[in-house]
Amino acid sequence: MSGQIQEFYANVIDSVGDGVVVLDSKGCITFLNPAAEELTGVSRKLAQGMAFATVFKGEELLLEIVAKTAETGMSISDHENIVLYRAGHPTPVSATTSPLMLANGERIGTILLMRDLTSIRELEEAVRTADRLAALGTLAAGLAHEIKNPLGGIKGAAQLLEKELPQDSELLDYTRIMIKETQRVNRIVEELLALTTPKKLKLSKVNLHQILGDILTLQKNGLGGREVSFQQKFDPSIPAILADEEQLTQLFLNLIKNAVEAVGENGQIRISSRILSDYTLTKKGESRQRMVAVEVSDDGPGMSREQLDQLFTPFFTTKSRGTGLGLAICHKIVTEHRGLIKVVSEQGKGTAFTIMIPLIQ
Repeated sequence: MSGQIQEFYANVIDSVGDGVVVLDSKGCITFLNPAAEELTGVSRKLAQGMAFATVFKGEELLLEIVAKTAETGMSISDHENIVLYRAGHPTPVSATTSPLMLANGERIGTILLMRDLTSIRELEEAVRTADRLAALGTLAAGLAHEIKNPLGGIKGAAQLLEKELPQDSELLDYTRIMIKETQRVNRIVEELLALTTPKKLKLSKVNLHQILGDILTLQKNGLGGREVSFQQKFDPSIPAILADEEQLTQLFLNLIKNAVEAVGENGQIRISSRILSDYTLTKKGESRQRMVAVEVSDDGPGMSREQLDQLFTPFFTTKSRGTGLGLAICHKIVTEHRGLIKVVSEQGKGTAFTIMIPLIQ
């Protein structure tokens, strides 16, 4: 019976979503559950019986709290500072260490619990970005209103002047430039107002794959001899979702056009869709909603950390032409759909935008 109980508890720990690592009194690993293997990139077979300090060499903060618990019997938690690099990419984790004790109070080892904080950190970053854009938006809206009035005056004066000049006057070239430039500034102001003015969503059943397919057809026809290839991998099980078709078309058109511009004369762009298992949306009074993700990635030059930090800031652009409002408007569209936008980029290796939208039918 005791063997069955032992097997039952082992299955329970294996099924836990958090990483569990058990050490003996000498600091050697006696057990890792599958979640810990995935989180740390450490194989249970290879690690079993080895010293924790050897297996996790270089993870100084983790080693420190494990050693302190083993020495003092205190439980220690760190939810802010630990980042694991062992799985090939930085993974923020929360770690809690506790003494492993027998019923009589004897300490026989240490238990380490680890939880992947990647999704939480991404959500926190999304909230910070939204707050920053809201503040900038308020400032931009005030500026836009102040600019619009004198701009109308300049344009009106130029048009009156144009009417007064003879048809063969060389000065007509200047009035045309004035009118053209005021119209260009006015377009920028209109974009700014669109960024800051709340717009009621026109919700309808939207087929994401049809939107993406239409955009790709247009982009392929407009390549003009450039060697750019498109790969698409859509999940056919994704149903039509409740969204604003016009705004989502603007969103994905902007992202795919950016990707085409990023790869230049030749390159590859990948568009994929999937239903997310690690993100759900819960709103008060509603049932839990799954989320659908659309990823647009390219193998262009990528971006630096500094560029990524400023990416959604109005008027920040890496292009020689453009207002730098496109991605700020994309962020607004995603936020209005109660979604998230995530960017991963590395210089020399390209950029990937992931759009996550609630799968509401």
